[in-house]
Amino acid sequence: MKFMKLGSKPDQFQNDGDNIRYVATELATDFIINVGDIKFYLHKFPLLSKSSHLQRLVSSENEEHDEIRIDDIPGGPTALEICVKFCYGMVSTLNAYNVVAARCAAEYLEMYETVEKGNLIYKIDVFLSSSIFRSWKDSIIVLQTTRSHLPWSEELKIVSHCLDSIASKASIDPSRVDWSYTYNRKMLLSENDVMKQQTVPQDWWVKELCELHVALYKRVISTIRAKGRVSADVIGEALQTYITRRLPGFSKGTIRGGDTLKYRYLVETITELLPMEISSVPCGFLLKLLQASFVLGCGEAGRRELMQKISQQLREATVDDFLIRSPNGETALYNIDLVYDLVEQFVMQEHTDCSLGPELYAAKANVATLVDSYLAEAARDSSLHISRFLDVAAMVSSFPRKTCDRIYRAIDMYLKEHPEMSKSEKKKMCRLMDCRKLSGEACAHVVQNERLPLRVVMQVLFFEHSRAAAGGSSDHTMPDLPGSIRALLPVGSYGSSRSATTNTDDDWDGDWTSEELASLRLKGGAEKAGAKKMWSNENSSSDTSGSLEESRCTPSRSRRPPLS
Repeated sequence: MKFMKLGSKPDQFQNDGDNIRYVATELATDFIINVGDIKFYLHKFPLLSKSSHLQRLVSSENEEHDEIRIDDIPGGPTALEICVKFCYGMVSTLNAYNVVAARCAAEYLEMYETVEKGNLIYKIDVFLSSSIFRSWKDSIIVLQTTRSHLPWSEELKIVSHCLDSIASKASIDPSRVDWSYTYNRKMLLSENDVMKQQTVPQDWWVKELCELHVALYKRVISTIRAKGRVSADVIGEALQTYITRRLPGFSKGTIRGGDTLKYRYLVETITELLPMEISSVPCGFLLKLLQASFVLGCGEAGRRELMQKISQQLREATVDDFLIRSPNGETALYNIDLVYDLVEQFVMQEHTDCSLGPELYAAKANVATLVDSYLAEAARDSSLHISRFLDVAAMVSSFPRKTCDRIYRAIDMYLKEHPEMSKSEKKKMCRLMDCRKLSGEACAHVVQNERLPLRVVMQVLFFEHSRAAAGGSSDHTMPDLPGSIRALLPVGSYGSSRSATTNTDDDWDGDWTSEELASLRLKGGAEKAGAKKMWSNENSSSDTSGSLEESRCTPSRSRRPPLS
């Protein structure tokens, strides 16, 4: 830390209790200055010779004893003491922590060069320009102290000089950084286990700015961006680091109030500072920021801006990111209405924005995977209404998918947690999946799943038989099926796996003999006798891949274990 010593005479300031300070000399004091509860017993000559303001106050004093009050002096008694010691020529030290107070107090006392050459204002300005503003860490400390001395520090341009100094250093080519800084990965072990200096990273400055008050931090980031030499990715990383340090529970998504006004302003400020460039910050970070804005009651405009950014990066989100808790007072566990709005914006963007270009197909596939996996988790909530489930799922029903396994998992989970569903509701839900796109493991589970409508089981068995026939014979003929079942298969589809079902729902719900169902299920089971992987229902909320876990078949059990 830089410092400057003023004066050369011994410090003769002494205290008499907590509220009296005086200069211990042979000459009796003839001047009293009051600052709050503190009385300074001083001598007129050394002070008036350097302060125009004190000269005017003394000349206008009509009382018998010269006593003045200056409660509004910036920096209070501490800053006044520095100025008084300078007037007496006593030793005092300026550093990054007290220089702003001393400079503002000197301005208040009008200690200009026109009053006396080499006055205090001149000396402090030289110290600031030659030392403080050239130091990275001192500039940050000084900027932080300016908050206690507004508007003086602003009017004297100390704030603007600090901002420019910090922004200029943050914007410099990292290879030219030759001063100390705080960085977690600053040192690196070489192959010989000898500590060596790592190449200075682009984000070397991010951590130290976290100590700034949010209002000052906002101005620093704005100044850095205005210089245009720092990438949007580094700015985004800086914002993430700052709010993670300043907002308790943010990284875990468990914000629980506290100083609501303070944290609300923090979230709104970070939202305002977000770079315009897409993917400059991760989608997961944006979703945490959106969740915080709901918890803290941030403004609607900021939320809309966040949702717009999230919709542009929705393909990057994970299920964990999407599991946003409902606001207090809501019965549903997760805020599915928010998810609906985000997916809706993505769909609208698909129709209006061509920026994705060739990536559109992949983006839609990723969003479909995300929504399907999210619904599998949300379906565990028994208070989730079927209409909201269907609304969200329907928006991505036309999106490309390699398989429909994930949406089937979601449907099965919902059926398990909502056993009171009617037959018609089950049918609506099952229309969300294409039975032809179920994997072998999923089909095996469907055949044994007694929660599903019979129509779905029959479709799966039919398509599985069709695939088996297509793979096993050149004429693609189907194995023999019971006559009553064959009569209900789609017209023209017997022996083909390409046709869609055309029968009515009621047709599929006719009465079947136990022998017919057993025969058909036996055929479906026999075709999968060699399969060792079965449908897993033990996926954690963090599973975003939708992969199937391996387990052994259990043909001896009378019914398939539920998907949970």
